[in-house]
Amino acid sequence: MIRLLVVDDHPVVRAGMVAVLSEEADFEVVGEAANGAEALALVPRLMPDVVLMDLRMPVMDGADATSRIVAQSDAPQVLVLTTYDTDADIVRAVEAGARGYLLKDAPTAVLADAIRRAARGETVLAPPVAARLADRLRAPSRPELTARELDVLRLVAIGLSNGDIGRELFIGEATVKTHLIRVFAKLEVTDRTAAVTAAYAQGLIDLPRP
Repeated sequence: MIRLLVVDDHPVVRAGMVAVLSEEADFEVVGEAANGAEALALVPRLMPDVVLMDLRMPVMDGADATSRIVAQSDAPQVLVLTTYDTDADIVRAVEAGARGYLLKDAPTAVLADAIRRAARGETVLAPPVAARLADRLRAPSRPELTARELDVLRLVAIGLSNGDIGRELFIGEATVKTHLIRVFAKLEVTDRTAAVTAAYAQGLIDLPRP
């Protein structure tokens, strides 16, 4: 019997998943959680074999919860089940230690097979996800900007001055300048406009909507 913990912030989605999975003779849904923090607390108590993990949730998101769960002793396998298939979401989940990544539109039979494979320790990726990862590996490496550098760059993109950015992020204007100097170096540019253009071209930020 494969013990399952279902994690999703939408009660109707959770109820539907529980109903579908309970139809499988070799599955037992031992618990539900509405966010990553709840899942993290339930894992040592319920001892599931597989955690079905949504990604974008309040309190603690799926990637953060996954990294903490897989770090535990006798950790269960984590199978991400989400509506999102962006590169950033996929990479965060995989780097966090997820055993697999499926989309919520997967047929029931595919989901059930993926759970069984994940329980055996196999890696399970939806075809679109596998294709994105392959493309990412083949693509030239992108500069690694820190979360704070990206925050600064997004605010530059909407036209804020260094002083405005500092007030928005609760940091000093000198700190903003330091972040921008590092961004310029990493993107190999010399001004704010070029930095925003380069970051957008490399998929690091989205341009603001007009």
